[in-house]
Amino acid sequence: MEFGTFLLLQSPSARSSEEVFAFGTKIAQEADALGFGSVWCAEHHFSTYGYLSRPLMFATHLAARTERIRVGSAVVVLPLHHPLVVAEEIATADLLSKGRLDIGLGRGYQTYEFERLGISLTDSRARFEEGLDILLLAFQGKPFAYEGKHFKFAETSVLPTPIQQPHPPIWIVGQSPESIIATAKRGFNIVSGGFGVSVDRLREFRQAYDAMELAPALRSRIKISTQRPVYVTHDESELPAVVEHARWNMRVTLSLRQGLERVEKGRAIAIPRENEPDANDLLENYFIMGTPKACIAKLERLRDAMKIDHFNANFWFGDLEHDKVLRSMRLFSEEVMPAFQ
Repeated sequence: MEFGTFLLLQSPSARSSEEVFAFGTKIAQEADALGFGSVWCAEHHFSTYGYLSRPLMFATHLAARTERIRVGSAVVVLPLHHPLVVAEEIATADLLSKGRLDIGLGRGYQTYEFERLGISLTDSRARFEEGLDILLLAFQGKPFAYEGKHFKFAETSVLPTPIQQPHPPIWIVGQSPESIIATAKRGFNIVSGGFGVSVDRLREFRQAYDAMELAPALRSRIKISTQRPVYVTHDESELPAVVEHARWNMRVTLSLRQGLERVEKGRAIAIPRENEPDANDLLENYFIMGTPKACIAKLERLRDAMKIDHFNANFWFGDLEHDKVLRSMRLFSEEVMPAFQ
């Protein structure tokens, strides 16, 4: 199993942008030194749920400050942008990172973000599919034109071109069986899970993927990944407080997804939900937290349910103290990762 780490760059208490970006850079450098394979940068807009609006720009910054680790977007919300601009940004990031870039793409889910950019969330699937077609044409390095419902342009050449050919690895986020099937048919890597998605739900996603008719050669190329908040400690008395930091992320994620968002003067407000999982349920079915031995057992359960090739560990959530984040990363690297390598 390959291991990466994920950066949302959030702050419930609205810490300064300088502090948030500096610590994100520190995490990437630490991940590089600890042997993680990749670091992934989210895209969000207009609230403290995520300060990072240009993930490919930050990925390029991280590549310049690390030695070996691959950098990626998780994800570029493709329907929010003109795909020709995204193609240029991807190629530039791949060039400047010297071929260490992975591309994560997604449809997006936050009405709050779409409305402020003048785009309808109901158009996101169609805009995503057209945008993806345009990216693939752009990466061929030849002049092309396009005529679609949302994007139309005459003959165009996109420069620069990526170092990795035919293009950097593409990962698509899918949070439904339908999205996972559509991604697999295109032959791209699949990412699913995150805050608020249980192990049982991820098992259902895998079953939908396994039931598909895919050519063996195509199936062998597709990697499956998921993401979870992670905290490793030898002192389990820390867990109740740590769970509440992660609960903030989960509450904001789900409220934004369901159109129930509350953002007050830029601060994302965590809205409690009816019948939300209690702390024990979160630890059992949603989070990878506990002693190294407990985290290994939870990862084994996740691996068996989803048959993942890649796991993305989210070590920094809520306003979890920086020293605890870094200590958890080191314990994960030293005492959890070796069990899967």
